[in-house]
Amino acid sequence: MAAPAHHGEDLEPEQTEGFKVAESKTIDEYQKLDQNDESLRKWKESLGLGAGNTISDPSDPRKVIILSLGLEVEGRPDIIIDLSQPGALEQLNKHPFTIKEGATFRMKARFRVQHQILSGLKYVQVVSRMGLKNKMQEMIGSYSPNTTDKPEYEKKFETETAPSGMVGRGHYEAVSQFIDDDKHSHLSFKWSFDIKKDWEKH
Repeated sequence: MAAPAHHGEDLEPEQTEGFKVAESKTIDEYQKLDQNDESLRKWKESLGLGAGNTISDPSDPRKVIILSLGLEVEGRPDIIIDLSQPGALEQLNKHPFTIKEGATFRMKARFRVQHQILSGLKYVQVVSRMGLKNKMQEMIGSYSPNTTDKPEYEKKFETETAPSGMVGRGHYEAVSQFIDDDKHSHLSFKWSFDIKKDWEKH
């Protein structure tokens, strides 16, 4: 899903100065790299190359499938958005999260990689309120396609602290994107949250 046009520049990932994206290689090409190079062998092992059988779906061209998004708060049940459910992103946009002011929380994502090595996956988020924008970027990393030995990956993001006080409370709009080193956008979506004095009662 492409990023909404009016948020395209906002969601551009920040490049590390002096960093150059490596040339993309197929799985077979990676497997044939010099087996006598110990550091190269360990690097390939860290990506999970050679462990288990592929589970890539030939009928699904996606390189990355984001399976779920979650909000993890200490002492409270996780809030999980199952993206395999039809209309999940639309519901996410329509129904804001409620976060207690000053609470410590972090987001997490479950995802599957298929067909080829994924290089430099990043999560980019822009939060807006009353005309002010705050951008954050989280490096997720590089991954080999999932296999029967490792059917999916999970990434927990850095811990955040919700705003607090009269100025911090209120409604926030957000737009987020999963994008890789090749500037391929794998998922882009809108969502929102409300900072309140207390958690919602259920």
